[in-house]
Amino acid sequence: MKHWKLNKEEGGVVVAVLDRAGESTNALSAEVMAELAQVLDQLDLYPPKGLIIRSGKAAGFVAGADINEFSQLDTPEKGRALVARGWDLFNRLAAVKYPTLALVRGHCLGGGLELALACRYILAVDEPGTKLALPEVMLGIFPGWGGMLRLPQRVGPAAALDMMLTGKSLDAKRARNMGLADECVPPRVMEMAAHKLLLSNRPRRPLPFVQKLLAGPLKSVVANGARKQVAKKARPEHYPAPYAIIDLWQKHDGNALAAPAVVDRIIQSPTAKNLLRVFHLQERLKSFGKDGDFVAKHVHVVGAGVMGGDIAAWCALRGLTVTLQDQSVERIAPAIKRAHALFKKKLRDPLRARAAFDRLIPDPAGNGVARADVVIEAIFENVEAKHALFRAIEPRLKPTAVLASNTSSLKLEDLRTVLVRPERLVGIHFFNPVAMMPLVEVVEAEGADPAMLRAACAFVKQIDKLPLPVNSAPGFLVNAVLAPYMLAAMRAVDDGISPETVDAAMLAFGMPMGPIELIDTVGLDIAMAAGQQLAGGAEAPRCLQARVEKQQLGKKSGQGFYTWTDGKAVKAAAAAVPAGLAEKLVKPLVDRTQALVSEGVIADTDLADAGVIFGTGFAPFAGGPIKYSRDSGIQGAAA
Repeated sequence: MKHWKLNKEEGGVVVAVLDRAGESTNALSAEVMAELAQVLDQLDLYPPKGLIIRSGKAAGFVAGADINEFSQLDTPEKGRALVARGWDLFNRLAAVKYPTLALVRGHCLGGGLELALACRYILAVDEPGTKLALPEVMLGIFPGWGGMLRLPQRVGPAAALDMMLTGKSLDAKRARNMGLADECVPPRVMEMAAHKLLLSNRPRRPLPFVQKLLAGPLKSVVANGARKQVAKKARPEHYPAPYAIIDLWQKHDGNALAAPAVVDRIIQSPTAKNLLRVFHLQERLKSFGKDGDFVAKHVHVVGAGVMGGDIAAWCALRGLTVTLQDQSVERIAPAIKRAHALFKKKLRDPLRARAAFDRLIPDPAGNGVARADVVIEAIFENVEAKHALFRAIEPRLKPTAVLASNTSSLKLEDLRTVLVRPERLVGIHFFNPVAMMPLVEVVEAEGADPAMLRAACAFVKQIDKLPLPVNSAPGFLVNAVLAPYMLAAMRAVDDGISPETVDAAMLAFGMPMGPIELIDTVGLDIAMAAGQQLAGGAEAPRCLQARVEKQQLGKKSGQGFYTWTDGKAVKAAAAAVPAGLAEKLVKPLVDRTQALVSEGVIADTDLADAGVIFGTGFAPFAGGPIKYSRDSGIQGAAA
């Protein structure tokens, strides 16, 4: 066989190793699945004492179904055939008489987890790369190969629906604690533990009585609760898949083939096609920086304000040594406090959180500059101040170190005039909040050193962000397209439409946050300054000017367009949204995105769509602003 290797061990245990030919990761293509059926055919003839399924890849267990095959589902029949292929095969695996075990090390996602769920036992290897998830909903589809049937049976319906409706992943310990994995062991004993568990004849941990009730007579209670939770975040006309998952579990025990109309509607939906496109766009962003061998070990950040401090914390979280410089330890202290909260929340394990905390080193004297592989300037937006800083640190830099500015509004060409090697300065522009925003713009000034740009992209990828190459221009891509959109929203307020109604229009369109609430969150003073730089000389909206004059600066002052209480905007009820308001407000964003492609600020329309989706949260179901503008069907649906 091309992709599977069978090893028969002493004692009659067979180990089936999936090592997909010609690929760095395992995916369940049609060919891989056909060969698994052949494996089961052989084992039907010569039943083993037990079967262990494991990966032959260093990169993980199985990443899921072959995404490229999804784009070929151009008829309902092909969609149903794809579902039937996995459903029937994994039901067959689940029904074999001999014990089966999935040895899960690394990522175990989508169809990969459905394969593991079809085994009697799951053994998860306890290391940072092990993640178990059913993220199909992120592609606008559902886990149709048995996940909707078997995950609720293992962890209970509420926990299973939470995983399936959010796509969230579990590490090995949490998988064990929830009952998804039967055991969780360190790598050094995984082989021995797998054989022991396989041959133990140990019954699986039964679901508690209450969970059995919720999976049976009280199914509707769980389903209705899940629908209410989904409705808070996703409209059925924009994202039909989560609602379909709930229905398929409640009415058909997760068997999508029992509801062919649902299968056809979801797989053929514009949302699924656009989210598949967004997945490919994300993969393209991840490819930047792959072609070099630059690996950062030490990052030095100058400026411990909100942006600089949070950049430093994120780099420490991702395993790098970080020195954080500001004028005094007192100025650095708030950043260290925020970092501590981030590590505690993200890592959960006190020892790992402590290790991350130890990697973040206050450095008022700037001693880390000489040792750093990447130096990021994140001080206030003032050319003279940045010039003074660059003069001071350039002589101390390692020759190979990346020198970067996190500036959001100043031109790199203006900042690098004081450098002996001006070509080494690149932009590495993060977005606020750093821990939540996946995109980082990597900014190229005219004549920049290509090696530095490649290294910058590699660094961004190394810290698990998406690098987007852009050319130096006011606002780059993301801020440049947000400015006219936010301006249009405030002009609507000037025209007498309430902030609540403006926000309601764009939430209904599919934005994650309304533009007025976004302005309050960013800060009205920052919106005013950005508008002066990016609005081409247009006069500031009256509603903005009046509030800035009263020092009503938004969330940070407790009052802006909204009153803020406990970090949340207090909103009155929105009026009926005027017809066409969303399209009117989004048009300047779409127009500016297209203009930036024409001007060469961003290389092409796909990258522009990717940048605006991952940098602003622009309705992913619509495929990005340029795709949206070309797709009259989506325009009609969004109205």
